[in-house]
Amino acid sequence: MGQLLLRGMLAGLFAALLAFGFAKIVGEPQVDRAIAFEEAHVAAEQQARAASGATAEAEEPELVSREVQAGLGLLTGIAMFGTALGGLFALAFAFASGRLLKFPPRTTAIVIAAVGFLALYVVPYLKYPANPPAVGADDTIGYRTQLYFTMMVFSAAALAVAVALGRALSSSLGSWNATIAGALAYIVLVTIAGYALPTLNEVPNDFPADLLWKFRTASFAIQGILWATIGLALGAMVDRSQTRTAY
Repeated sequence: MGQLLLRGMLAGLFAALLAFGFAKIVGEPQVDRAIAFEEAHVAAEQQARAASGATAEAEEPELVSREVQAGLGLLTGIAMFGTALGGLFALAFAFASGRLLKFPPRTTAIVIAAVGFLALYVVPYLKYPANPPAVGADDTIGYRTQLYFTMMVFSAAALAVAVALGRALSSSLGSWNATIAGALAYIVLVTIAGYALPTLNEVPNDFPADLLWKFRTASFAIQGILWATIGLALGAMVDRSQTRTAY
C-alpha cells in the first residue's frame, strides 16, 4: 500500500507540472486581463469619488506580488494539490481494484479518473463554474466556497448511492443494466441537488464575455489534465510493477 501511495503522489506531482505549464501559458494571460479590468473599474470609482469631493479609499497593500503569484505561488499551489490528489487517487484505486472494478490496472485507473473527474469536478463546476478576478464580491467569497463544496459533497454522496445501487441490482438485472440504473440514479440525485442549491450570478454586465469563457475553459482544462495524467501515469506504473512481479 505504501508503494502504491508513493506512486500516486509521484503521478500527481507529474500531472501538476503539466497542469502548471498549461496554466502559465493559457490561464495566466486571462487572469492578467481580468485584473486589468478590475483595476480600471477601481480607478474609475476613485475618480468619481474625487470629483464628488468624497475621500478616496486607501489601497490595500499588496502582500504577494503578481509576479510571485503567477510563478512560484502558482507552481506551489498546483504541485501541492496535484500531489494530494494523486495520493487520494491511489487510495481509491486500492479500494476499487478487484472489488468494484475487475479490469487491468490501466483500465481501472482510467475509469476511476473519468468517474472522479465527473463527480468531483465537472458536476460541481456546472453549478458553480470558476470565476476570474473582478467577478464576485469580496464579502461573498466564503459563501460561494461553501456552496461549491456542498455541491461537491452532494455529488460524491450521489456517486456512493449509485455504486451501491448498481451492486445491489447486478445479480438480478445483470451488470450492464445495473450500471445504467446506477447512472440514472446519480443523474437524478445531482439534478435535485443542483436545483435545491441557490444560483449565483455575480458577473458584471460589462465584463468581457470572451474573457469569462476563456478563463473557465482554461480552468476546466487544467483539472482535466490533472485527472487524466494521474489516471494514465498511475495505471502505467501499477501495470509495469505487476508485470515485473509476474516475471
